[in-house]
Amino acid sequence: MAEITAAAVKALRERTDMPMMKCKQALVEAGGDEEKAVDILKQEAGKILDKRKDNATSEGRIFITTTDDGSEAAMVEVCCESAPVGSGEHLGSLGDLLVKQLLEGPGAATADELLDQDAPDGSGQTLRAIYEKLLATIREKISVGRITRLEGPIGGYVHHDGKTGALLQATGEDGTAAVLRDVAMHIAALKPAVADVDGLDPAVVQAERDRLTEDAKATGKPDNIVEKIVEGQMKKFYDEQGVLVYQAFAKDDSKSVSQALADSGLTAKAFTCWVLGN
Repeated sequence: MAEITAAAVKALRERTDMPMMKCKQALVEAGGDEEKAVDILKQEAGKILDKRKDNATSEGRIFITTTDDGSEAAMVEVCCESAPVGSGEHLGSLGDLLVKQLLEGPGAATADELLDQDAPDGSGQTLRAIYEKLLATIREKISVGRITRLEGPIGGYVHHDGKTGALLQATGEDGTAAVLRDVAMHIAALKPAVADVDGLDPAVVQAERDRLTEDAKATGKPDNIVEKIVEGQMKKFYDEQGVLVYQAFAKDDSKSVSQALADSGLTAKAFTCWVLGN
């Protein structure tokens, strides 16, 4: 059997960032061949996922990044088993690389497609290699969940615990307006159902309008007054139905979200809101 020196173990440890004992075991199995030992250590990731495949991954973080001009944004969800790993720097580093590559690279339709791309840190490694190294080091189930890349003007916000993230897409010219992030924060906090009235069931909207109209006409008021009454009550109805643009703006409830955006020449187009694991 080949002699496994402390220097060889140390070199493999520095190369793979794996625990010393794991490095020694891999070198023993590889007969002292460092390249074979690296391959053995890489296989650890698959073994860990297979062993822990049924474990719940209810912890983790959501990552968001946007271009400086607000023209595009990306959001990535990384899930894991435990809170310490979810809030740790190792998972954070992986998440930052994933979302950066998704935004700045050619794009990806799936997490697997993204993982197969080169990491944007100039290391020469794929994102999958970095991911597998993390699995082998942390030794718990970690999965890359949802990914998305959207066009702007756009603003993003991730809640301080990293478990809720929102992107707001708008129409208009100012992709750098602070209100885009502020409305994304509003979305993360209040979780509206739809961006505007077009997102509601037209039949439900018409039924409510008919009901309110009938009630208002029963008061004997003229048609022009009835119309104003109904329009005012419909705004309240839209708010209750979770229509974003009709909600009172969380940062300044003296105006609606629509009005807050209009102050910067913007109109809400769509939003994406993720709660970790949901």
